[in-house]
Amino acid sequence: MDSLDVKLVVLLLLIMMVQSYSQSDSIFYDNYRIMWGDSHALVLSQGTEVQLSLDSSSGSGFGSKLFYGSGYINMSIKLSDKLYTGGLVTALFMSSSTNNRDELDLEFLGHIIGKLYMPQTNIFVNGVGGREQRINLWFNPSADFHSYSILWNQHQVVFYVDSIPIRVFKNQQEHGIPYVTQPMQILTSLWNGDTWATDGGRAKMNYNYSPFDVHFKGFGINGCPPQINGFHGCPTQINGSYGCSVKIDGAHGCYSSEYWWNGHQYWRLNFAQQRAYETVKSKYMSYDYCKDENRYPSPPPECTTK
Repeated sequence: MDSLDVKLVVLLLLIMMVQSYSQSDSIFYDNYRIMWGDSHALVLSQGTEVQLSLDSSSGSGFGSKLFYGSGYINMSIKLSDKLYTGGLVTALFMSSSTNNRDELDLEFLGHIIGKLYMPQTNIFVNGVGGREQRINLWFNPSADFHSYSILWNQHQVVFYVDSIPIRVFKNQQEHGIPYVTQPMQILTSLWNGDTWATDGGRAKMNYNYSPFDVHFKGFGINGCPPQINGFHGCPTQINGSYGCSVKIDGAHGCYSSEYWWNGHQYWRLNFAQQRAYETVKSKYMSYDYCKDENRYPSPPPECTTK
């Protein structure tokens, strides 16, 4: 489990074209701003790197200046290298920040010595989540930077780790299954989730190991900021914070084929990507809500519809 399956490495070489779109010279302030915990956020290396920290007094987070109706983001992250990070949640996610929010979550759920690192993905549609999946990583994400990506268009949502698909959520609205339609802001956060995050909440935060520092790189955004109510990127203020309550459709232009991530080749995984995805599911997935019969005696509809 210390290294990735050899066949998967070969497949990885065939699917790097997705990552190639993500290269960008953008610095942090071009597209992002610190959202909270200013004293625990540092912009480093002339804006090409950000360090978020958490200790007993605060965590921190940053977010994109605009909301996006479709796109592809790729961020490089190096997790905290402290020996114990139980309870520490490091999140890269997208949210419409509305009461009935759409949200795409990628969260690292802390780490205990001797255990594997475990990212969790979750998807909220119209305020309803409960779609968690977790995998065991085949590498140590605190030893170096690795890329974490999200592709979303009108056909599918795909989460990637180092260009390998680890989660796919298809648009099956024709079968009555809800799908993300609200413009979303790109967000990161570092916070204490020790009531649930690590080992089911049994591993508590230990501030003797703090501060916990997490580093981020890659601040270019391939995304469509919709034009709504005269605003570019939908910076509509709701209850003192920013949110986007509209639904995206063809009228807002974010499903246009002029954007590369909406192209036909991104409507589904290609053969190599599908093979890699099947390997991840069969060898590295540790939890899948679709298979949790105690929680869902009848599987959610998206789990049974092909």
